[in-house]
Amino acid sequence: MTTGIDEAITRIHRAEWARVVASLTRRVGSLDIAEEATAEAFATAVEHWRREGLPPQPGGWLTTTATRKAIDRIRRDQLGRRKLEEVAMGESLINPSLSGDPFADPLASADDDPGTALSDDRLRLIFTCAHPALSMEARVALTLRMVGGLTVPEIASAFLVRDTTMGQRISRAKRKIAEAGIPYRVPTAEDLPVRLEGVLAALFLIFNEGYLASSPDSSPVRVDLCQEATRLARLLHVLLPDEGEVTGLLALMLLIGSRHRARVSSSGELVTLDEQDRGCWDRAAITEGQALVRQRIATGVPPGRYQLLAAINAVHTSAAEARDTDWEQIVTLYDQLRRVDPSPIVALNRAVAVAELDGPRVALAEILPLEEALSGYHPFHVVRAELLRRIGDGRGARTSYSRALELATNSAERAHLSRRLGELGRD
Repeated sequence: MTTGIDEAITRIHRAEWARVVASLTRRVGSLDIAEEATAEAFATAVEHWRREGLPPQPGGWLTTTATRKAIDRIRRDQLGRRKLEEVAMGESLINPSLSGDPFADPLASADDDPGTALSDDRLRLIFTCAHPALSMEARVALTLRMVGGLTVPEIASAFLVRDTTMGQRISRAKRKIAEAGIPYRVPTAEDLPVRLEGVLAALFLIFNEGYLASSPDSSPVRVDLCQEATRLARLLHVLLPDEGEVTGLLALMLLIGSRHRARVSSSGELVTLDEQDRGCWDRAAITEGQALVRQRIATGVPPGRYQLLAAINAVHTSAAEARDTDWEQIVTLYDQLRRVDPSPIVALNRAVAVAELDGPRVALAEILPLEEALSGYHPFHVVRAELLRRIGDGRGARTSYSRALELATNSAERAHLSRRLGELGRD
């Protein structure tokens, strides 16, 4: 049975994981040591906080405890007295309470200048994880683990690979960073374009994991992850205000995130876009997101992937009711997106819009060639089930719903699919 203190620890883990890892990485210069020490600090916190209660400043408590764990690890690994003295001296300057009671509540360490993007430890960590020496998949996976705090199974689900495969991929990426001596810093202006694609992809996957969590043990919607991804996208926008794809990603997160309160029903079932109570949408986020979309359109520069996705969501959020949606405009935007990103997932999403414009039979013909590429992608089977249902093919729809249920892990989505499948029995 989950207790109140356990729920609080879970919230603190989500809020503080990236901050502690990033802060410790800056101090010790090792992703491995930072991650291990942070995990040990949280394990110690669970034991101590259950007995003694939460400290007034949990983040500071964790940072100090993790730093001690890191120093112990450096001693064990005999990395050298010089490195140990540098870490210990740095910590004593930042937090004088280190020499006292190991469970005393410490002062939380601050960023050099938390008001600027350049000084944010987590932003430094993102760019370290997204170094071009790593493969794109490794960059995204490492960022999801080290910054997003996602578990290896959650990341594996996002990539549609086995847990062991993902664990090995993350370990190899950390080793490569250590062996190559990749610096822990925000890149120079010359390096930024090369590094940006991986950063944006990582942030978007973190956001997506929050908006529809893949872990069956997680909340269906993890607002904390959505907020963290959006916060970091804002920092990128401060750093690169004229970079269209950064602006596009921020707009996309704002527009999608504006709907999170209407995303899951009171009974815990996923609510599809056409059935959502639009009065629950966050109008301030929509206004900001749409303004960013208009800002990019006004530049006249050809849009990239994230800008086009943001424009599509701007159309959705402009409709007072689902029936008012301008599907012709959405199909046109998807046509542009296919030229930028000719992936099967884009083709699948375009087919959903085509079904509203030209009918389900046309859309079914469009998704047929996608089956092999998307056989393990549960939204493909959801789309096919809905289209088959609309043309009266109950048997085909049941098969597709069943396959989607086999692949889906989100509890709210499974509840929705189960209801839709059950309704076919009464048709």
